[in-house]
Amino acid sequence: MRVLSVVGNRPQFVKSAPLSVALRERGIKEITLHTGQHYDPQLSQVFFDELDLPEPDYSLDLHTAEVAPMRAGIRRAIGERNPDVVLVYGDTNSTLAGALAANDTGVPQAHVEAGLRSGDLEMPEERNRIEVDRLAAILFCPDERAAETLAAEGVPGRREVVGDVMLDALQRLAPIARRRSHVLDALDLEPGAYVVVTVHREANVVPERLENIFAGLGEVAEPIVFPAHPRTRKVLDEAPIQLASNIRLLRPLGYLDFTALASQARVIATDSGGLQKEAYWHGVPCVTLRTTTEWTETIRARANMLVGDDPEAIASVISRARMPDDPPPLYGDGHASERIAEVLVTLSA
Repeated sequence: MRVLSVVGNRPQFVKSAPLSVALRERGIKEITLHTGQHYDPQLSQVFFDELDLPEPDYSLDLHTAEVAPMRAGIRRAIGERNPDVVLVYGDTNSTLAGALAANDTGVPQAHVEAGLRSGDLEMPEERNRIEVDRLAAILFCPDERAAETLAAEGVPGRREVVGDVMLDALQRLAPIARRRSHVLDALDLEPGAYVVVTVHREANVVPERLENIFAGLGEVAEPIVFPAHPRTRKVLDEAPIQLASNIRLLRPLGYLDFTALASQARVIATDSGGLQKEAYWHGVPCVTLRTTTEWTETIRARANMLVGDDPEAIASVISRARMPDDPPPLYGDGHASERIAEVLVTLSA
């Protein structure tokens, strides 16, 4: 059996690492295609190096998030390799391009992280999730709620609740990161005495919202460590936004350094979907710089709070953020990859 895995950004590289191992162990031939949506070396090549991922069979190297050229490149790869399944992850434009290319060619598409909804149709990621799920033959859901959402929407694909592959990766790699990384020493930070921040969503990197976010962060008493996404850095370079003295702007970090940094923070403030989950699994309270989230269980568990871009709310919520005393287990048990591989094997039986 042959599976074409489509990846294009940092979270997808992380998610694909444990699943690639599980596919090999079940005798499934994986063909990897990197769309080039993330092309900065610190958001792309470093993850292949650190996670010991094989070099992609196809690197489109498009340096764009536009769906059309990615779709065309994936369609060509499908024509050349004739896979049995196209596997896509998450909610990015690379995800949508892979799903559309599979649909174009009549190859079944399997969606990892199916059924997630934030309810915010202004987010391109939300629109991507809905369209990819409607095209998927197999829907790999992180929990029962996601599967129920798909059923309520009448999505026709086969639903499988498997857990979250990012938890698989985190359980394997977080201990390695803390052993190998010296990032806290390099930045002169003490565990539990700083805040990690990431901002990259399209809605947040307009100058007005970004200025509000930085104003709120500037009122936080602790050091703010801010590895800046290239999209965010570009706005900061062009807009007259003043950074308070407690904010340390960094280049993007590799997976091991970032995981070591995030797992030992007192609070994580982010607009990333994946990092909301990672914070929960690390036992670090999260402050989400959005007004909606697709990871609603973290809100119900009182481990994650939504604040948007209001400066006063950002400063206040970060200062009082705490993990609950007894957080419930969320999104599986760290064996989603094996379950996904098992389902895929049955397709060729």
